[in-house]
Amino acid sequence: MVVTGAVAVLAGPGVEHADDVALDDGSETVTTLDASGCVVTPGLVNAHHHLLQSAFRTLPGTRGVPMAEWLPAMAAAYNAAGIDAELAHAAASVGIAESLLSGVTTVADHHLNWPMGAPIDATVAIARATADASRALGGRLVFVRGSARDDPDWAGASADAIASALVPHGGVTPDGLLQVAVGPAGVHSDGEATFAALAEVARTHGLRRRTQANEQVDVAIALERYGRRPIDLLDEWGWLAPDVTIAHLVDVTPDETRRIAESGATGTHAPGCDVPMGWGIARVHELLAAGIQLGLGTSGGGSNDAGHLLADARLAMQVSGLVGPQLPARTALDMATRGSAIGLGRPELSHLGTGSAGDLCVWDVSGVADAGVADPVAGLLWAAPGRRPRDVVVAGRPVVRHGALVHADERTIAGDLSRLLARRAAAG
Repeated sequence: MVVTGAVAVLAGPGVEHADDVALDDGSETVTTLDASGCVVTPGLVNAHHHLLQSAFRTLPGTRGVPMAEWLPAMAAAYNAAGIDAELAHAAASVGIAESLLSGVTTVADHHLNWPMGAPIDATVAIARATADASRALGGRLVFVRGSARDDPDWAGASADAIASALVPHGGVTPDGLLQVAVGPAGVHSDGEATFAALAEVARTHGLRRRTQANEQVDVAIALERYGRRPIDLLDEWGWLAPDVTIAHLVDVTPDETRRIAESGATGTHAPGCDVPMGWGIARVHELLAAGIQLGLGTSGGGSNDAGHLLADARLAMQVSGLVGPQLPARTALDMATRGSAIGLGRPELSHLGTGSAGDLCVWDVSGVADAGVADPVAGLLWAAPGRRPRDVVVAGRPVVRHGALVHADERTIAGDLSRLLARRAAAG
């Protein structure tokens, strides 16, 4: 990837000026994008999503309620619709399309909900359907075989089968477009046996591990069930380690922050879920100051309703001042690119130029929403909430041009999901 144009935001805080963007996808043909009047950034990396929830947004009884009420309400909706490969594909198509259209080139999908007692082959079909949806649109996917109250042996067997089928040679496909990881939902839903079973799969296949910790219900249940806090349990169960990423981290003590940092584990901030649901605000400044690499994630449509990572970076800046110093725009953008990519073990996804994966976004900042902006990088996040990139490139190939998907029509994707849900509601 050769960057020669616009205001190009490279890895870290550096900014340089140029005019055009030349795309290199490995072929002899070079495509050039006119980037005058634009800011060019690495592709955004959504480190924590639940793509299935794209089919279950704004459900009654799921807004501003305790997590102990939210979880069964969402479970009831999943059960009523029926989780299978067809629904997974339709929901993932919507979530990936939404992501690409908002500048997210890589999505980590923590898939937690499975048809209870289904054959292992059915779980592989769900994972494959999700991966196929992403590949059809040209995005990068990290499929996280998650667990939420699953039988440990079944969860382990399913994760092993999914890794064997989708990434048989080391956790990532040769083209880098698909990665598989594993991760229980958290100590509130899964016990030590499940954490151990998925850790064994990770060791066997060379996979990253991911989980969630220290939201409101997570701490309460851990104290009630074990008399311990979640970080204590993760440490005891071998899940504080450099290959582990922990999402949320809202309610962490100074000692827990230190222990996470010393372990080399990374974290993911998800304000678009935690703030509107009233589940808390992570103390990002303290986590970063301790040396924890932090990424940014939207979480799923069941709590966030949107998959717009740049908007959540803006929200992260807005609420940071309530619990510490305000988060600078460059730090928030760094979390949405470099921090997220490091947590995936994929630093090449987070920068432009030599050694990059060829993922970038071209943001037009020449309109009235950006007029008067003194710092184009700060303006990218602060001005024009919900902005769309003009062009998005993955692995050197355009997947969004002039604000529209290259490989599909977004209204067709939306309509397909709506019709599927309506058909199942009528049948149920």
